[in-house]
Amino acid sequence: MDSSEFRQRGREMVDYIAEYMESVGDRRVTPDVEPGYLRDLIPKKAPQEGEGWADIMSDVETKIMPGVTHWQHPRFHAYFPSGNSFPSILGDMLSDGIGAIGFSWAASPACTELETIVLDWLGQMVGLPADFLSFTENSKGGGVMQSSASECVLVCLLAARAQKIKELKALHPFVEEGVLLSKLIAYCSKEAHSCVEKAAMIAFTKLRILDPDADLSLRGATLAQAMEEDRAMGLVPFFVSATLGTTSCVSFDNLAEIGPIAKEAGTWLHVDAAYAGNAMICPEFKYLMKGIEYAMSFNTNPNKWLLTNFDCSTMWVRDRFKLTQAMVVDPLYLQHSHSDKAIDYRHWGIPLSRRFRALKLWFVIRNFGVAGLQNYIREHCRLAKCFEALVKEDDRFEVSNIVRMGLVCFRLKGNNNNELNQKLLSNINASGKLHMVPASVHGKFVIRFCVCAQDAKDSDIEYAWDVITDFATELLEAEIVKEKSGLPLDVLEHSNEEVGQVAHKVEISELMDLMERVHLPIQKQNSIASIGRQSSLGNIGRQHSLASIGKQQSLASIGEIGTNLPESGDQETANKPKQRPSLAKRLSKRQFSFTDTIEFVGMVNTAQDESMNP
Repeated sequence: MDSSEFRQRGREMVDYIAEYMESVGDRRVTPDVEPGYLRDLIPKKAPQEGEGWADIMSDVETKIMPGVTHWQHPRFHAYFPSGNSFPSILGDMLSDGIGAIGFSWAASPACTELETIVLDWLGQMVGLPADFLSFTENSKGGGVMQSSASECVLVCLLAARAQKIKELKALHPFVEEGVLLSKLIAYCSKEAHSCVEKAAMIAFTKLRILDPDADLSLRGATLAQAMEEDRAMGLVPFFVSATLGTTSCVSFDNLAEIGPIAKEAGTWLHVDAAYAGNAMICPEFKYLMKGIEYAMSFNTNPNKWLLTNFDCSTMWVRDRFKLTQAMVVDPLYLQHSHSDKAIDYRHWGIPLSRRFRALKLWFVIRNFGVAGLQNYIREHCRLAKCFEALVKEDDRFEVSNIVRMGLVCFRLKGNNNNELNQKLLSNINASGKLHMVPASVHGKFVIRFCVCAQDAKDSDIEYAWDVITDFATELLEAEIVKEKSGLPLDVLEHSNEEVGQVAHKVEISELMDLMERVHLPIQKQNSIASIGRQSSLGNIGRQHSLASIGKQQSLASIGEIGTNLPESGDQETANKPKQRPSLAKRLSKRQFSFTDTIEFVGMVNTAQDESMNP
């Protein structure tokens, strides 16, 4: 491909990306493929001769796209947002075009200096203390871009380990470093990201995982007690990882309590705010940063919630020399004459090679402005509160976290229904209509609903809730039928008067579905009788009461008729989902999901009268 064709293909690719992002909602959010699907579609060996670009792009649409999970889809509500925007894409395009490997200032001065400047910008936006910034007078601190929050946590733990071993070596000069290493212990909450545990494994250090409080926040007293117990065992605390915005439910550790204890113990306090840290650019969320002045390091991911494409994880340290002392390897071929005056980011992390990542973040901040980014975050938070309100309106569900930002954790109510909630999530995800993932909150299986799409709208939230409630209704109705099919006949055989007093509450939607399942005989002249005498169907009250079934049909007979399922000859028809009668469908919607007093004086053939109006 020469420059002339590149111009042509580049324009085509921009058009393809723009069209993809505009129409991604028309695709299925998750792929309907099995592991290994691509192996049969791609040749087993690389082509000996070059292929035409048109053929390559044709394969993208026919072979690659069918296996893509569309993270920018309006129905994608899993994990956290994957940052994406046109300015960011253009920044990566330019970075790739320049092709610089900025491991040191001398390798590409603009690459290093723009990163330093943009990290100071973002540090000020977030509200970090001045000594975390590079250009504060007499500051030892500064920021750097890493590939992920996992790398940020790892390099900070390694720096803390090196610093503590140095201190212990000064006190015990004749003790081997391996012995000193065996004494070190780090701390985090049970709600901390798994990368903390992985970092401790890589560093060969002990890690104690502590229980948070009822709000899933790690408290100072818990940390203090653990440190006291470990010191009594001869261990040396050296690192504490606190989280602002946990992965499972966006809970916040109490920095104001943890900070003084970590400082008194001489430990390195790292704050992982991969998702929620971006929201700190909004003044109304800065109260969650209380205690940040005790931290030695802090990270957040603009590639999660600041419209910047992966990879772009930003990290700041209070003392860059303590970080670089753990990382410096300085062969002659990497040295240059400006080392004493300039930052060399190769000493700030594990990789040597570094891309020009600062360009895309610089483009995003300049193009959106601080106000534009604040509005984007606030809109996601507003939409999450809208979803929370919908969950709370439905008595079948409960919210399982404190909703402060863009994540809502919810579940079907019940103490022993983890399996039911797991089934609900599995059914929804398998449909391809939505994509969500689970978490464990207080030992319960919950469903995480995260607002992810850049241009998410109220209609997206309403659509998602309609899908969730429709699947929940179907699942609960199936569970009810399954439960009742197992009851003995002597329990079912009650008079109609007794049925009205049974302690089981019958949902309107359950009753209507049961009617259509058993094909009850009908009398068209008697429609749905009366639903309360003081209100129409449109404004039925939300009080809970028992349903009274009419005098013409006993519950026992309903159960008997329910056993008359289609024979094998009608199996194909039986396997097809029934079309719900209009009334039953309306009653099963969110606004009618409550239990209401209802008296049936007759039953209508819904097949003959789809348009009946109560």
